Amino acid sequence: MKHSVFPGSRSGTVKIPASKSMAHRLLIAAALGKDSKILHFDGFSNDIGATIVCLRALGAEITELGGGSWRVTPVGTVSDAECSLFCGESGSTLRFLLPIVGNLGANAVFHMEGRLPERPLEPLRTILCEHGMKIEKTGDLLVCSGKLSGETFEIPGNVSSQYVTGLLAALPLLPGSSTLRVTGNVESAAYIAMTEQVLRMAGIRFEKVGWEYSVSGGQMYDLPEHVEVEGDWSNAAFFLCMGALSPAGVCVEGLHRHSAQGDRAVLDILRKMGAEVTAEEETVTVRRGALRGVTIDARPIPDLIPVLSVLAALAEGETVIEHAGRLRLKESDRLTSTAAMLSALGGQVTELPEGLCIQGVSQLAGGTVEACNDHRIAMAAAVAAGGCRGNVIVRGSECVNKSYPDFWRDLDGLKGAEA
Repeated sequence: MKHSVFPGSRSGTVKIPASKSMAHRLLIAAALGKDSKILHFDGFSNDIGATIVCLRALGAEITELGGGSWRVTPVGTVSDAECSLFCGESGSTLRFLLPIVGNLGANAVFHMEGRLPERPLEPLRTILCEHGMKIEKTGDLLVCSGKLSGETFEIPGNVSSQYVTGLLAALPLLPGSSTLRVTGNVESAAYIAMTEQVLRMAGIRFEKVGWEYSVSGGQMYDLPEHVEVEGDWSNAAFFLCMGALSPAGVCVEGLHRHSAQGDRAVLDILRKMGAEVTAEEETVTVRRGALRGVTIDARPIPDLIPVLSVLAALAEGETVIEHAGRLRLKESDRLTSTAAMLSALGGQVTELPEGLCIQGVSQLAGGTVEACNDHRIAMAAAVAAGGCRGNVIVRGSECVNKSYPDFWRDLDGLKGAEA
């Protein structure tokens, strides 16, 4: 499928869907508890659907109640029979649930799609195998058995924060206390902070000194009876950046100003680039300012790089994106696909081994962009239309279903979205 986006700035208000990252964590916490819970989250995506499907296969009952509400009844006794876990292209689903499958002692087969079979699982797989699990990869399948055990776990922090989240979620369910050490440079630390927030919300006891966690064993998750999932800063960033190209601005509703989500940092970066930012308790409005090039460290905010690169392409001067090597391991090689997107629209960009160097221009031409089956490339290309002379045609536009199925509807609802 393709979507044609008319050129020119947008204005108006968007109610952003619930945080995909928080929804994953809260669904898992509810499924590992002792009583049924009600979760409310606006918006549904393929990735969240994958986590729900997998939790159901493990024995949880998850029922849609309507109006964005879901009842989660926890996993009971796990069957000895092999269960199939269809995680689609969701790296979060796979990496979060892999240690939990071991904790439950389930015989499970993860079914992976897209680029997920190529994305890293080491050293998480090796660590789990050293602690009682058996994990074998065959093509797009990951076959798991055995029971997670042990007292001391150590994992580097520079590969994926999702490894840390998966282990932190599983360790409280071990019969005895355990220690988790996260070594080296820790990237995307804010995602680990989100996990800590959910653990505390569910009554899980742990102590943290530096990057060493001491976790009591034999615990049970116990979320509040009703939980509202906060808005998604990662998805909000596309409309906030759209506002940075608009004199009238774009207002995004449903955001928690003091959220633990790392992509809240988009506000500081927008200010640094010269946009006008007004932040209130649950709304943020961004308007165009005199945009200027900056240096951006991608390590804490890898998911923001495609859309920030769009702003850089329309800012005065040079922007350097650095420490971005992990972007090559996403749904696409995001350094290559971001550079290709900007080049297709008339931007000036040089792809570097670990980043991008972007020279700003006053206006982009427009053109056709291949989304590369990457939701963030598709949405970033749509934002670029705000600075283009001609239409932006996004091929493979359906890939937004991974995280934000209503993106095109919400975009079309803004003023200026028609020729």
